[in-house]
Amino acid sequence: MSQAPPLRPAILIVSDTAFADPSTDKAGSALTETFSVDGAGRWEEPIIEIVKDDVLEIQRAVRSWSDGESQASGPINLIVTTGGTGFARRDFTPEAISPLIHRHAPGIVHGMLAASFQVTPFAMMSRPVAGVRNKSIIVTLPGSPKGAKENLQAILKLLPHACMQAAGEDSRQAHAGGVSKLEKDAGVSSSTAKPAVGGGSHSHSHHHHHHDHDHGHGHGGHKVPKAHTDPSQRPHQSNDPRLGATARARSSPYPMLSVEEAVAKIIEQSPSPIVEIRDVSPDLVGYVLAEDIKAAEAVPAYRASIVDGYAVIVPSESDQTSSTSAVTSIKGVFPVASVSHAQAASLPPPLQPGQIARITTGAPLPENANAVVMVEDTTIASLTDDQSEEATVEILTSELAIGENIREPGSDIQLSEVVLTKGTSISRFGGEVGVLAAAGIAQVPVYRKARIGILSTGDEVTDVSNTTTKSQPLTNGMIRDSNRPSLLTLVGQWPVTGAVVDLGIARDTPNTALEEALRAGYRDHDLDIIVTTGGVSMGELDLLKPTVERSLGGTVHFGRVSMKPGKPTTFASIPFKPSSALTSSRESRLLFGLPGNPASALVTANLFLLPCIQHIGGYGGGSIAAKGLERVTVTVDSRIRCDPTRVEYHRVRVRFVGTGSGQQQGRLVASSTGMQRSSRVASLASANALLQLPLREGYLEKGDECVALLLASP
Repeated sequence: MSQAPPLRPAILIVSDTAFADPSTDKAGSALTETFSVDGAGRWEEPIIEIVKDDVLEIQRAVRSWSDGESQASGPINLIVTTGGTGFARRDFTPEAISPLIHRHAPGIVHGMLAASFQVTPFAMMSRPVAGVRNKSIIVTLPGSPKGAKENLQAILKLLPHACMQAAGEDSRQAHAGGVSKLEKDAGVSSSTAKPAVGGGSHSHSHHHHHHDHDHGHGHGGHKVPKAHTDPSQRPHQSNDPRLGATARARSSPYPMLSVEEAVAKIIEQSPSPIVEIRDVSPDLVGYVLAEDIKAAEAVPAYRASIVDGYAVIVPSESDQTSSTSAVTSIKGVFPVASVSHAQAASLPPPLQPGQIARITTGAPLPENANAVVMVEDTTIASLTDDQSEEATVEILTSELAIGENIREPGSDIQLSEVVLTKGTSISRFGGEVGVLAAAGIAQVPVYRKARIGILSTGDEVTDVSNTTTKSQPLTNGMIRDSNRPSLLTLVGQWPVTGAVVDLGIARDTPNTALEEALRAGYRDHDLDIIVTTGGVSMGELDLLKPTVERSLGGTVHFGRVSMKPGKPTTFASIPFKPSSALTSSRESRLLFGLPGNPASALVTANLFLLPCIQHIGGYGGGSIAAKGLERVTVTVDSRIRCDPTRVEYHRVRVRFVGTGSGQQQGRLVASSTGMQRSSRVASLASANALLQLPLREGYLEKGDECVALLLASP
């Protein structure tokens, strides 16, 4: 039997924003990909046009495709519009399309709405229209790329049959094999055409701390869980846990990335640094300079003494050979004409030949003075009448050179000299702030720090900060929330971090709680990043990934990393429209879904969240290699088992052994913190580094060298 010719689709983007700037449209590419990936080879590449939210413009475009006015080979088989189907003031698409339809298709509308209701009850706010005009099927889809894609996927397998019927296919011949044959040809069945409903009851216990399955090894613990089937033996099913037990995936659909690939993906999706102006103060610590900074003033601004002593006029060689009677030797007794203090508000009077002036360190020199003799090289010859000050001073040396003990103007910093270069991080040691202050810099351009929110998830999690619950004993599988306070502490002490917000706990029931918590976090606190813990594995209440993809219209960039602990670590971006935005354009906000096990959460935060925050804050000049924790080579002081399949980050205590005997002398030595099960938070209690174990069978033996990542380095 010959393959039917490909069908011809067209996509109409209805958006004032995309019409003004086509680069802002994401729905067109999402739908084009859907036709290619999910269309079973039945569709040509779609024609795409963008129009404003205008009834006449929408109708003009649809007529040109359905009536064959501009198509040399006849009308388009399928016309899908995206955008303008809601309740906003400029949502006109249903009103534009309805008058054009010759025969309505309520079944297609019902199919899209049924699929949407499985994602969100807000589907009732959509106003889709579908039907036939001439020989073309017309379907209106939502404006969000995710919603448009999911609605198209819900009906795509049945649309070829509808299009062929509309184009004039013999209906009797097409139905000759019955409904079963039509379902088989379309790749659907009566059992898969409707949502699967799970049977029985499901308990959800300890998902916050026990998803990771990265458990103990050489230092104690229990046997590592291991699946006894290959992924190829398992059916491919949905990643949406709400579809019921028969439809839930039995293994993760997300490809496994290496740690390096995951970090590269994070940097690729992270927004570019944003410049802001900040005052020079101790609050500048952790910021990165966005420009070279030039001195606004010379340092010092005047000729200053570098010792306590007496400003003098040292005769030059020509003066000493001259017959001028005013020239005197520097050695001898001189009257003290004035006093110059470092805190003086004005310069002392000019010094005359034969006079000296008392001067303190940092004080300006009187005019005509050309050297300072140290107080140690002098003695008091006489006092004033009230005996309070020296009247005359004897200088005991004649070996004083012109310019001795004087700082010339600009000798430390010259006017307009570059004092700090672009990319310099303002450290907590005070040097950079001191230089800026000395050079007369009041404000500097820096890269804005990322704003972070920390959110725990799970019905079983008890808030330790809640005065009502923290003193009550745990019951019925409840656990203390250790992840949130740990992460708030960790992220808050990184100098590169901006505001850190405690978002509390999102419960697993109702299912919308996580979505609402994420939306509120981005909206109410204007966060760049939200970090969650728990809910990223394979349980029916592990809702993070489906919430991101199906409710928030986001993209999961990776959902598994080849590492231990931390395999189910998830990273996603979510489209977000700031409340202050003057246009309908959306920004991309980031989400890190860290595992629920305490050790996993802290390890993955150091490995993945930190480089992202550093990138946003301008660290490393955009270089991936320059980011993250500082790496050093250490010597292990005990036997540690390696893993041949996943790189392990073993929690250790690193110390410097500078004395004693043996091969550890003068080295950094790493000691394991004990059993490394990912739920054991005590393994991090004394750790100051992560030992990056090599991928291999066997062990690191005592005395072997290994790379360690220092936890205190940011």
